[in-house]
Amino acid sequence: MRATWRRLPAGRYGVGWEPGLVVPAADGSPLVTDHYFPRAEGDFPTLLVRSPYGRGVPWSPMYGLLFAEQGFHVVLQSCRGTGGSGGEFVPWRHEAADGQATVSWLREQPWFNGTLGTVGPSYLGYVQWALALDPPPELKAMVVQVGLHDPHAFFHAGGVLHLENALTVGLGMTYQHRGIAPLLKASLRLHRRLRSITTAQPLRGAHVSALGEVPWLDDVMTHPDAKDAYWRGISMAGAADRHKVPTSLIGGWHDVLLDQTLEQYGRLRRAGCEAALLVGPWTHHSALQQGWPEVFAESLAWLRAHLCGDPSGLRSTGVRVHVGGEDARRDLDTWPPAPDVTSWFPAPDGHLTRQAPTDSVPLRSFRYDPADPTPSLGGPLLSRHAGPRDNSALEVRDDVLTFTGPPLTEPVDVLGPVSARLSISTDTGHADVFTRLCDVDAQGRSVNVCDGAGRLRTAAQEPSQVTVPMSSTAHRFAAGHRIRWQISAGAHPRYARNPGTGESPVDATAFVPVRITLHSDSALMLGN
Repeated sequence: MRATWRRLPAGRYGVGWEPGLVVPAADGSPLVTDHYFPRAEGDFPTLLVRSPYGRGVPWSPMYGLLFAEQGFHVVLQSCRGTGGSGGEFVPWRHEAADGQATVSWLREQPWFNGTLGTVGPSYLGYVQWALALDPPPELKAMVVQVGLHDPHAFFHAGGVLHLENALTVGLGMTYQHRGIAPLLKASLRLHRRLRSITTAQPLRGAHVSALGEVPWLDDVMTHPDAKDAYWRGISMAGAADRHKVPTSLIGGWHDVLLDQTLEQYGRLRRAGCEAALLVGPWTHHSALQQGWPEVFAESLAWLRAHLCGDPSGLRSTGVRVHVGGEDARRDLDTWPPAPDVTSWFPAPDGHLTRQAPTDSVPLRSFRYDPADPTPSLGGPLLSRHAGPRDNSALEVRDDVLTFTGPPLTEPVDVLGPVSARLSISTDTGHADVFTRLCDVDAQGRSVNVCDGAGRLRTAAQEPSQVTVPMSSTAHRFAAGHRIRWQISAGAHPRYARNPGTGESPVDATAFVPVRITLHSDSALMLGN
């Protein structure tokens, strides 16, 4: 591990290990727990790490060993129904109660000094927010790394099913806690069968051929409405609205959970909670791989400050973001830094201009065929294909529109939310829209910066207006580069195909092509 991550700090203590401890869950189910600790005399604070992904690699070295050798007790626990723990694993349903039960157990341990912190990524962030719904008095700090608080928004943001990421989460939650061999076999099955699964008609149940029966995955795919009773009580967003525990948030510009990280930060700031934000040039996985030395240093500094009374590692500003295009970090007082918005408008010749249109007329149209769906390329995925990619080959397709600005005479910084206001008509009345911001260099290489998708319905040939959030970014478009707006009707298999009929994409057995027309009163809106 140290050979891979050469910027890790030297350990301060030797580490001891108590594996296989049994902690009673809220209903008495045994939660298998490993305890890592510094081999030294004295009081040390405790970090609670609860995971549905097992307690071996990478969690044992990254969280158990690394933090213990820096002077923390680390309690690494398998969520119920995973990693040998008893009970049934039903995502999101038991984490608040089981977290509280674990804290009750901690209070009885002779080495627990009453000072508690939490740390962890992804679902390990969700369990932190679940504990924060009713934070125990011992909880003094949280570090949520590329973390989740709203499962519905992860699966259905924009009204479209995030298909490929849903399948990948189903894979990880079902197999990762079973060990490396079962996980690798299931990963290979999913990779080989991904096309047949994602193009199945109907889509419902198609994942069984690769993943086996995963009842909760069926449930999340077939409940697109956030107001459905299925999702009641699952979002932990409200925890941040009244939160007072100092919290550090870490995300990546190409992370699938970036929007949730930024939402968490905004809620904490409005609640008057002490909060820090770090956003790097990472995907969900690379934040814990290439980015781990920086992520670990940020996490360690926050925990030392709030659990050990040592603020020496904290930076002077609350926010640090990586700025793409110049490959530099920028320290800010808050995020987003300013509410200003610059609008760019599409022109008939494929240009992108600052001049607002004076009318609403058809501008350009294209045909989206679900039998040959527009492919996804890069962006916030849970696969090795995530992140920035050259979009040039994608943009020559007939079902992709591009509007490109002139070469910039000076750099342009985009710092904040990005969105698209679209005026669109269709011939079937039903379509999705995928919209992306790209940076085009002097050689014509078009690299994705951020994007978003939304669902729309139209009446007859009249245009409908829809605003599609395209996440946020911190990016510098260099002098000589051009700003490009890319528009299509999907990104498959990242998103499930829209059947064009109004039927659910999960149950549809008939798919029809859609003619989509963009109207001139559309705009790309960039925060700056």
